[in-house]
Amino acid sequence: VWQKRQQAVCVRHAFKHYGSNKRPNHVLSNLNMTVAKGTIYGLLGASGCGKTTLLSCIVGRRKLNSGEIWVLGGKPGTKVRIAAARPGRCLLYSGGQQRRVSFAVALMHDPELLILDEPTVGVDPLLRQSIWTHLVQITSSGDKTVIITTHYIEEARQAHCIGLMRSGRLLAEESPQALLTMYSCISLEDVFLKLSRKQGQANQVVELNVSGGALGLNKMCKREEAPYAAEDAQVVGLNFHQSKEVLIVDNGAGSNGDIPGKMTEVVTTECEECGDCLNLTSRGKIKALIQKNFLRMWRNIGVMLFIFALPVMQVILFCLAIGRDPSGLKIAIVNDDVNVIDGYCPYNSSCSMKNLSCRYLDHLKNQSIIKQYYFDVQSAIQAVKDGDAWGAIYFNENYTDALVARLALADTADNDTIVSSEVQVWLDMSNQQIGLMLNRDIQFSYRDFAKDLLETCNYNPKVGDIPIDFKDPIYGDINPSFTDFVAPGVILTIVFFLAVALTSSALIVERMEGLLDRSWVAGVSPGEILFSHVVTQFVVMCGQTALVLVFMILVFGVKCNGNIAYVIMLTLLQGLCGMCFGFVISAACELERNAIQLALGSFYPTLLLSGVIWPIEGMPWALRYIALCLPLTLATTSLRSVLTRGWPLQDPDVYMGFVATLAWIALFLVVTLTILRFKRG
Repeated sequence: VWQKRQQAVCVRHAFKHYGSNKRPNHVLSNLNMTVAKGTIYGLLGASGCGKTTLLSCIVGRRKLNSGEIWVLGGKPGTKVRIAAARPGRCLLYSGGQQRRVSFAVALMHDPELLILDEPTVGVDPLLRQSIWTHLVQITSSGDKTVIITTHYIEEARQAHCIGLMRSGRLLAEESPQALLTMYSCISLEDVFLKLSRKQGQANQVVELNVSGGALGLNKMCKREEAPYAAEDAQVVGLNFHQSKEVLIVDNGAGSNGDIPGKMTEVVTTECEECGDCLNLTSRGKIKALIQKNFLRMWRNIGVMLFIFALPVMQVILFCLAIGRDPSGLKIAIVNDDVNVIDGYCPYNSSCSMKNLSCRYLDHLKNQSIIKQYYFDVQSAIQAVKDGDAWGAIYFNENYTDALVARLALADTADNDTIVSSEVQVWLDMSNQQIGLMLNRDIQFSYRDFAKDLLETCNYNPKVGDIPIDFKDPIYGDINPSFTDFVAPGVILTIVFFLAVALTSSALIVERMEGLLDRSWVAGVSPGEILFSHVVTQFVVMCGQTALVLVFMILVFGVKCNGNIAYVIMLTLLQGLCGMCFGFVISAACELERNAIQLALGSFYPTLLLSGVIWPIEGMPWALRYIALCLPLTLATTSLRSVLTRGWPLQDPDVYMGFVATLAWIALFLVVTLTILRFKRG
């Protein structure tokens, strides 16, 4: 173990496969690799041979199925300074310029181990040579180690050691000149070709004699014995040079090769001290991530302004378009009781029993109804059928006399008198809201007409009312507004899905731009990444919530009969819940368009089933239980109870909204962390 710690990178018996255990797709097959400190190690191989997977395991992005890896004296994921450079996305930059930026960022932190995945692909030869010259320069002091992968085999001659990789195994690991001398070749491509052919022959030998455990490739190649000979039986040309420290340790070791306790303590202390001084603390990582997120927001200031303007626009559109009584509704009127000329229908406002139809029509006038007079019933009804009017009203030719006789005769009035004293109404009920509103206005206008007539004639006005006395409502108004009913759900829906929109593509964009990979390589945990996004997006969401509540309650006068603190708390929690749901989408989806489709697809069912626009009591019982499990349902009921009823937090209908929201937040966070850890490997 001590000897492995002396290398920059030491990989032993590495196995990595994808897919199921029954039908695995092997990427690394018993691979052994050793990178000495202060050297340039060139990892060469064709596409798909496992180079990137191996490097991902070295930096801790993925885990081996079996085997071990030592990096700078520790395991991957411990505190060491590593920089891994992969081509990233930089707006307005060409492919070559993007690789230059990625390479510069990798060098920025002066890492002890620099891992470069094909940094010279797509750049001009002059820049390629400059990169190699700089790599040779930084490793000349012996403090820096570089692992570089490339498709250009000949350019790897400048490396101190190269590893030729094929089908998940190292065919050889030696200096370029030693390989050329060993195989009597003039180019490294010829060496790679020879080793590839020998590997194919060796695989045939292994298939015929598996029980022997000997690899044909190792038998065909001569190499010197080394302390790791038993472990590196597959690698051709792997030589180890024992240092003075190793010889001292071997002299003091026991029969099992263990290192004396004193030397073990020295090495352990050195590794811990290096780890503490070379890595950022968790607080520093989170601070850097938060600064990075805010910087990205600042660089997209136009988008951020739209993000803050969007909830204001939605609130304004809702309050202006939803819940108000329709106006300009045409009613076709046929009045055979009075000869109406150009809409003029005279009556006496005193206790006069003449032209009572005109008196009633005067009570019917308001902003919602436009009266249009027709000469006969057929033409009025045809106007309703043609869509020119929302209803038709007809007064018989002796309506006033019949109504007076009905009041005078009471129960002795004949059927003709009763029928003639009725106002006949035909409504277009294809639009329920307009039909119900006209029904209400026609009935309320007749009630006001009867009370006014009785009061002017010194009768008790209650005689003209139905014998049911509706007192003032316990909660709400006697003529409630649909806006007040829908407003609580709309507030939560706007905040919830704006938060979903903010976060549903956050991790996807970082993954596409390479920022997420850089964070993983820097040792950032999934929880730290998630926490940094929660902090930055929560700040934005607080601003959106403030704008929604200010415009909804202060500007448009939506009633708040309860504690405003409960309203703010529940709205913020729903925004946080939406953020966490967006993180689930962002972590689960690989492509941005899939995340957008999933976010949009969840909007409409949530809006319909959460009791926002219609009470859940109107749903079938099975669907009602499904609706109660959604994040917005209990929260909408809770906020509606606070705004319209003024209930305290101790009421079950109120606190259950808070409990359900917190439960959904915890669930979404757990799911997101699980997905991130799974995808991290």
